[in-house]
Amino acid sequence: MTAHEREAASADGGRSTEEERAAEEERAVDQALALVGHQPRAGHRPPEGPGATRSKPPPSSPVSPPSAVSPPSPSSAASASAGPESRPDSGLTPSSPARSAQTPGAAMPSAPAPSSPAPVVSPLAAPAPAVDSASSRSHGASSADRPASSPHAHLTGSTAWHAARALAESLGRAAPLAAHRLPLDRALGHVLAEAVVALTDLPSFDTSAMDGWAVAGPGPWTVKEGEGLLAGRGSTEPLPDGQASRIATGARLPADATAVIRSEHAHCDEAKRLLYAGREVVQGQDIRPRGQECRSGDELLPAGTVVTPPVLGLAAAAGYDALVAVPRPRVDVFVLGDELLTAGLPHDGLIRDALGPMLAPWLRALGAEVAEPRRLGDEAGALRQALVSSDADLILTTGGTAAGPVDHVHPVLAEIGADLLVDGVAVRPGHPMLLARLAEGGPCLVGLPGNPLAAVSGLLTLAEPLLRGIAGRPAQDRYRAPVPQEVHGHPHDTRLIPVVHREDSVVPLHYNGPAMLRGIAAADGLAVVPPGGVRSGTEVEILDLPWASASPWTEGCFT
Repeated sequence: MTAHEREAASADGGRSTEEERAAEEERAVDQALALVGHQPRAGHRPPEGPGATRSKPPPSSPVSPPSAVSPPSPSSAASASAGPESRPDSGLTPSSPARSAQTPGAAMPSAPAPSSPAPVVSPLAAPAPAVDSASSRSHGASSADRPASSPHAHLTGSTAWHAARALAESLGRAAPLAAHRLPLDRALGHVLAEAVVALTDLPSFDTSAMDGWAVAGPGPWTVKEGEGLLAGRGSTEPLPDGQASRIATGARLPADATAVIRSEHAHCDEAKRLLYAGREVVQGQDIRPRGQECRSGDELLPAGTVVTPPVLGLAAAAGYDALVAVPRPRVDVFVLGDELLTAGLPHDGLIRDALGPMLAPWLRALGAEVAEPRRLGDEAGALRQALVSSDADLILTTGGTAAGPVDHVHPVLAEIGADLLVDGVAVRPGHPMLLARLAEGGPCLVGLPGNPLAAVSGLLTLAEPLLRGIAGRPAQDRYRAPVPQEVHGHPHDTRLIPVVHREDSVVPLHYNGPAMLRGIAAADGLAVVPPGGVRSGTEVEILDLPWASASPWTEGCFT
């Protein structure tokens, strides 16, 4: 095969992959809408008053039974065919055999620790070691490992990663919205429910762009007596031809003025009261004409725009005192696990809770309102009560998503009649994540694995697109960047690997095992590595972290 033929074949293969991905996402969207009985929303409801909040669908809203679930797509089924626990969360090299004989829930052997700390930035010459700890005890099995009598047996097999993200965002956008009017000082970080339309011309009159002299006609000019024209003050009388008047930046230009001469470009003969220009004067120079920025009725910002500080400034300049915005999604975080400590050093089999302190500020950075995380331990009754009493738009749980003796998420969801939409995703780390919709129009639930980096994977795969949909935020633009070295992948699943941007490429980071946070703490993004890995120079999709462009970092970042 010639080089040209190989290039053409590669291009055809790329198009085929994109087409398959698009078809997978479309199937996922159809599945989500079929389960919750909604159609995509056309827009936002108008505000019903100052205290209007998000409306939930009435209890009579049609909810399709579990049997309405579309069958898993061929690619999803293929991803799961090797068995959920035949592949460690850290990923395998393309040549590594699937460990189908691995006992569900058994600990994977860890690679020996290096004798000295390695630099943070490095190529992934080998896959990250599988890590088992008390925080990952609940991740040993998924729906495919449960007996056929499981209430969720109809959803066997993991959902493809791109399809899971598309399904989560579609589910969020299917939720009914209300809008409320917020004063400017409370609108930061919200999403506009209505377009911002210019209420007047901007500027609303001709103004001076510089400190200097307003002149009419050709010079030299006779200087008018008085203090001159100041911003917000001064006479609006016409300026006769051949005269000049001092003027400050932002001051209203007198009628018939033809130009503004900057102070440094003019000389005033005080004795003769004449003004001379030091360079050629062009008609209209240094004047901001009325309507230069916009005319009354122009759309300044479309609905769906995130309210940033410049948006607030523009709205204020345009005469707005309040903005019609979508309420921030409300999130409850329930931390599961009796082995978790909230202070001090790990000891006697107990470990520190890394997710409770991390999730709340991360979710706020995504534009959500987050209640203080609640620690429920391993009590099924406490979990059930917390779920049925929550009035949040989204519930996050940490750990307990597998089938161990104290993994209660699946049984409790079945007990309260929740629709299980995603039961495992073909991604490493984070495979045992899940997405459910509680009964009777209740909130959505994202079950995160207990391993910290696996939980981050679940957060970005399911929670972030779901929140974006609920809040009415526009979809993120996908972009790709090359990796300078070969990156090993999982033979069947997508891998999410912490990376840092370096000039025109991204460099994978060390410490990317499912129980590790050291890599993601130094990262500014995650690389989406397809099954099988990629060669040096290959472009991969990048997921930006919400604070990557925020400096300095502040909790509650609006981006």
